[in-house]
Amino acid sequence: MFGGIFDWDNALAHLDSLNAEAEDPALWDDQARAQRILRDRTRLEKSIEEVRGLAQELEDAVTLVELGEAEDDGDVVAEGESVIGALQRRAEKLELESLLSGEADSNDCYMEINAGAGGTESQDWAEMLTRMYLRWAEAHDYKVEWIEESAGEEAGLKSATFRILGPNAYGWLKAESGVHRLVRISPFDSQSRRHTSFASAWVYPVIDDAIKIEIEDKDLRVDTYRASGAGGQHVNKTDSAVRLTHIPTGIVVQCQNDRSQHRNRAQAMAMMRARLFEHEMQKREEESQAEQDNKTDIGWGHQIRSYVLHPYQMVKDLRTNVESGNAQAVLDGDIDRYLEASLAARLGKGSAEGAAADAS
Repeated sequence: MFGGIFDWDNALAHLDSLNAEAEDPALWDDQARAQRILRDRTRLEKSIEEVRGLAQELEDAVTLVELGEAEDDGDVVAEGESVIGALQRRAEKLELESLLSGEADSNDCYMEINAGAGGTESQDWAEMLTRMYLRWAEAHDYKVEWIEESAGEEAGLKSATFRILGPNAYGWLKAESGVHRLVRISPFDSQSRRHTSFASAWVYPVIDDAIKIEIEDKDLRVDTYRASGAGGQHVNKTDSAVRLTHIPTGIVVQCQNDRSQHRNRAQAMAMMRARLFEHEMQKREEESQAEQDNKTDIGWGHQIRSYVLHPYQMVKDLRTNVESGNAQAVLDGDIDRYLEASLAARLGKGSAEGAAADAS
């Protein structure tokens, strides 16, 4: 049941090797290498413990079924079989996670949310989408660091940027980049009419100093402005917020979460390096051009997922055809089935529909 997750003997040998490197007194002479080794060791230890835990639980469940059969107790047999089914789904998810082998899949990630055209409607949707990802991160014990927030005039958010810290954060969330479409009865329409709103989510990895990204001064425009929103109200009397524009690519990042302009600029530069790294990775993918084209218009024809709240409830991913009738649960952060299906599709492992069925 668990043999296909990864090469067990090689995993144990690799962990021994990482442990030996971690005990080397000279390790911290190279800070970036030390952090990478400790991160890899923690990730591998977690995977090994998960496999061992699954194996033990499987053994216990099989014993439970055998006892139930011996005593002709159908309820006990059913309980054991239910546990085995749950373990199967957990094993399949772990197998998917073990295949997150991209250059930055194990890294933390930045996420940007931007409202589309449509004023208050789209800004409210951008805030709902932000909440969905924050709830997902909370449910998975990931930490979140707020970087930038621009509040809407009446409600919601024009934009928000935050960092999600945790194992494989980028690997899991990278497929969420794209336009998200909401259909609902508007709470801002006095005539209670149905509205369609759009917001975009863009995900890119946090990168360390081991990855060299050169940015020339002539290619960078730096703007400062007064911070605003919940993350920056204590500093909005000074131009502490920083916006960077990479002129050759048009990539823009901004940071306002610190009272120091110097620290905000340093954070913005880290984000710019990450965006440029992601930009180069996308160029190596066959779908790169389509993804970049999607970023030019947050509207019709570009959405990756639809969230319908009226006249029925349905959240459907338009790339994998995975759907759920429990829209409120999805908006509360229950998006694992979509993440798993997208990962399975990218890796070519079975059908996306099958992955979604297993996740349900």
